[in-house]
Amino acid sequence: MGRVRQVGKKHKGFRPLTPPAPLTPPTPQLVERVMRRLAVAITGLELPAVEKISESRAEDPFQVTIATLLSARTQDATTYAAAERLFAKASTPAAMAKLSTRQIEKLIYPVSFYRYKARYIKATCAKLLEDFGGRTPGTMEELLTLPGVGRKTANLVLILAYESRKNICVDTHVHRIANRLGWVKTRTPDETEQALYKATDPRWWPYINLYLVTWGQNVCRPIYPRCPGCAIRDVCPRIGVTRISTAAVDLPVEATAAESST
Repeated sequence: MGRVRQVGKKHKGFRPLTPPAPLTPPTPQLVERVMRRLAVAITGLELPAVEKISESRAEDPFQVTIATLLSARTQDATTYAAAERLFAKASTPAAMAKLSTRQIEKLIYPVSFYRYKARYIKATCAKLLEDFGGRTPGTMEELLTLPGVGRKTANLVLILAYESRKNICVDTHVHRIANRLGWVKTRTPDETEQALYKATDPRWWPYINLYLVTWGQNVCRPIYPRCPGCAIRDVCPRIGVTRISTAAVDLPVEATAAESST
């Protein structure tokens, strides 16, 4: 694997890139163009796991919170299956609090760090019952008091369960793509969140996570992104990208054919 990443090596299916263009702040028109193209391009692609769970569970704040906790550093298929098993056994804080930590571990396995996550889930249910009457809070400040809940989880709960239009959820995909696009120049997802509030119009905030995560899982991958088939390749400076995949991108919709309204 180490040899694959060496600069100068020739590997079938990959090619080096020229140095990226200098970073320039995005214009509102550029952000709109990217977001509208992605709105079309992700049509027909599988939704991220938490989005799917939110839809199937009627945007239940508690279940969105737990699903997001499960999703950290875990593949979507694993997250979705684990969440469905857990919610089939217990779908409310009161019911889940009655489960032992060991029972929760067995239900959510094999999500990453399942033992730690089981403890967080157990503690979160206790906190909800003791401090919030079993209700999942609807503010950033209150959500951050829940064990294991950080800004990413809190933002996603506010967007999906409370229909907030004032929050941006930033995970590793959003962080990576926002930097590749040159919209921000940041080191951490938390820094990216704050920078995106300044770099983008509020109308796009609820959609940034959905669009960029879906695109990041399918096209703009961490290693060897599939740039030749990307719907926004002509407006992306590819900041930090040194090698790309030349593999064909099989998308259900030709994103550059038209720009849809959001």
